[in-house]
Amino acid sequence: MATGLGVDVRRSSFSPEPDCAIAQSLGVIGDGWELLIVRDLARGLDRFDQLADSLHISRKVLTERLTGLLESGIVERTAYQDRPTRYAYRLTPRGRALLPVLVALQDWGDRWLLGDGSLTGTNDADEPPAHRIHELVGRRVPEIALPSVSGTTIDVVDTDARATVLFGYPATGRPTPLPEGWGDIAGANGCTLENRLFAARYDEFVARGITVRGVSTQRTDEQQAFAKAEEIQHVLLSDLELELTASLRLPTFRAGGYERLKRVVLVIGADRVVTAARYPVTDIADAVDWAFRTA
Repeated sequence: MATGLGVDVRRSSFSPEPDCAIAQSLGVIGDGWELLIVRDLARGLDRFDQLADSLHISRKVLTERLTGLLESGIVERTAYQDRPTRYAYRLTPRGRALLPVLVALQDWGDRWLLGDGSLTGTNDADEPPAHRIHELVGRRVPEIALPSVSGTTIDVVDTDARATVLFGYPATGRPTPLPEGWGDIAGANGCTLENRLFAARYDEFVARGITVRGVSTQRTDEQQAFAKAEEIQHVLLSDLELELTASLRLPTFRAGGYERLKRVVLVIGADRVVTAARYPVTDIADAVDWAFRTA
């Protein structure tokens, strides 16, 4: 049966090898629709009609796939309306554990299907990852709490502030050295400078009621050591589990064994709606000034 995304492997005809984790996984999430449902749930689309509109599939197919994901423990649902009963869907911990798989697929597709195969820490303005980022404008950022340098989890959006400037960066390089060959990856350098520039204008942002938060896929202990060494006042968040990355479909590149965020700046209102997006970021100083003027 064709799905429009490739060949749909029927569960009744597929017997996964008992000792192969890849085959066993494909027995649960074996076609494109199921992975795309997980993608959209991560984006905050939690209602049946929202999923149907986003995926452009029949209600019958969506019902079948959601039922399978529910039975597999990847998705759970709660009723938000009676008469008739309607449900909101969300990923379980088992489902959220699939997010790195989605990010890896996106990275592979950006590089090898939508790109020319070269490893890069940025993109041109006319490439699909840039279009994807600019499509975030007008969309709501789901509530996502990430580990922070303060030792607690913090929402990526400060709803008490007039606006939040959220910037993603690949890695600081201090105190943990950057991976070998990092300097050869276009667009990967400059993260320490970026944090320094935001830190230098910290008081100006605060005076205007703007919260600045930086996010990378580094561990919090690495971020803490860097923040102390560089006297960084704005909060740094760790997206090591790639929850924010998958939710906003942020562009990444793989270096040193980890998915690294490409440099991006978002301005988000107190209502959690993205009001402006900057990508690609080729001039770091100009991007910081843009964030101050735009927020």
